[in-house]
Amino acid sequence: MTTTPEVTRTGAPKGTVRRGDRWFSGTALFAGSMILVTLAAVAIFLIVQSLPALFATDADASILPSNFWAYVGPLVFGTVWAATLALIMAVPLSLGVALFISHYAPRRLAQALGYVVDLLAAVPSVVFGLWGIGVLAPAVQPIYTWLVDNAGWFPLFAGPVSSTGRTVFTAAVVLAVMVTPIITAICREIFLQTPKLHEEAALALGSTRWEMIRMAVFPFARSGIVSAAMLGLGRALGETMAVAMVLSVSGGISFKLFTPDNPNTIAANIALSFPEAYGLNINVLIATGLILFVVTFGVNALARYIVSRRKEFSGAN
Repeated sequence: MTTTPEVTRTGAPKGTVRRGDRWFSGTALFAGSMILVTLAAVAIFLIVQSLPALFATDADASILPSNFWAYVGPLVFGTVWAATLALIMAVPLSLGVALFISHYAPRRLAQALGYVVDLLAAVPSVVFGLWGIGVLAPAVQPIYTWLVDNAGWFPLFAGPVSSTGRTVFTAAVVLAVMVTPIITAICREIFLQTPKLHEEAALALGSTRWEMIRMAVFPFARSGIVSAAMLGLGRALGETMAVAMVLSVSGGISFKLFTPDNPNTIAANIALSFPEAYGLNINVLIATGLILFVVTFGVNALARYIVSRRKEFSGAN
C-alpha cells in the first residue's frame, strides 16, 4: 500500500524548503551578522588606535595637559552635563506634545503636528547650530545677565556672566530642541498603542481624561518612555556640529550655566581638534572617541535592560 506524500498549497512536498526561502533566510542572516561585524570592527579599531594614548603623558603628546585621563575627564563631564541638561528640558516637553497629539488634539490637527514633528527630526544639526549661534545666544544673553544679577547666590547661576550667550546652557537648549522630535515621535506611537479597552474602562469608572492617562496610558508606556529618553540621550551625547558651533569652551569642570568658562564635549572637541592633530595626538583623540563609544553603548544597554524588565507592559515591543 502506497501513501501519497503531503503537499503544500504551492505543490511542493511538505517539509521541503523552497529555494526562495533559503535565499531570504540567508540574506536576513547575512544582514543581521553584518551589524555585529560592523560593531566589532569599530570597537577593534578604536581599541587598537587608543592603546598608545591611554598611558601617554604630556611629553608624548602635546595635546595632553599631564596624562590622558586628566585630558578626557573634563570632556566626559562636559558631554554628560550638557546631555543631562538637554534631557531635563526635552523629556517633559516631548511627553506634553506626544500626549496632545495622541489624546487631546483633533484628528486633522494631530496629523499636521505629527508631520511637523517628523520634519523637525530630519533637520540637519548644522542648521540648529546656525540658529543657536545667530538667534538663540544673542536673545538669551540679557536673560542670563538678569539671572546672574538677581539670583547669583544660587551656585548654578553664579557669575561672571557670558557676554555672548554661548554657554553650556545655550548648547543644552539647542540639544533639547534637537532631541525633542525624536522622543516625541516615539512616545506618540507608544501612547497610541495603549489598549482602547483600558482607556474606555477608566473613563467608564468616572475618571477624567488626565486620570485616565495617568492610570492607563502611563503604566502601559512607562518602559517605552524610558527607552525613548535614553535614545534621545544617546543622540545628545554624540552631537557634534551644533555644540561645536554654539559652545564657547575654556576647558575644565564647572557646573555654572551662564559663564564664559564652559567645559567642552568629546564629540565637539574631536571635530575642532582633529584637523590640526598629528602623531600621537591623533591617537589621543581616537581614545576620547573610544570613551564616548563606551558611554553611548552603556546608555543603550541600560535602555534595553529597562525595557526588558517590563516588556509585557511596553508599547515599544
